[in-house]
Amino acid sequence: MDIKQKNRRTTWRLALVAVGMFGFGFALWPLYDVFCEVTGLGGRAIQVSENNDLAVASDRVVSIRFDASVNSSLPWEFKAKEKVSEFNLGVPSTAYYIAANPGTESITGQATYNVSPPEASLYFVKTECFCFTEQTLAANESQEMPVYFYVKPDLPEHIKDITLSYTFYRHGYEPSGPLGSH
Repeated sequence: MDIKQKNRRTTWRLALVAVGMFGFGFALWPLYDVFCEVTGLGGRAIQVSENNDLAVASDRVVSIRFDASVNSSLPWEFKAKEKVSEFNLGVPSTAYYIAANPGTESITGQATYNVSPPEASLYFVKTECFCFTEQTLAANESQEMPVYFYVKPDLPEHIKDITLSYTFYRHGYEPSGPLGSH
């Protein structure tokens, strides 16, 4: 085999590797989202449908802190109705957040959430949440936003406190800079 054939073969192999790397990079983001949904890793609570059976209620109580913040791209006010509450494990519960748009135009936002400590996210199950869909608030509108959840009774004994944090972003917001690029 002469040098031109070797060069051509190497070029084709490198092109295939580049295409494969591009395809893998393109698929990595949705695969990571699916992985986090299934495992609860990355601070994401596991989402279940209403048909799933709830765990058996427990006498054990856990304290849950509710945090709320708004990204600077969204001119809303957002807060938890109660900052901290105690809940029995395995018991369906509800927490309320309040969002307000003091502006003069209708704006759509999307909330992201995090559960900490990270290990607790495996046991924190949200059955319905405002963060699952976009939220639109008209000018000068405020809205109470519920989160329906339960904490699995097999939560490790060393976890006594959980924090559920939400951050609202303007719909379509893309962080700028090197860390915000995908």
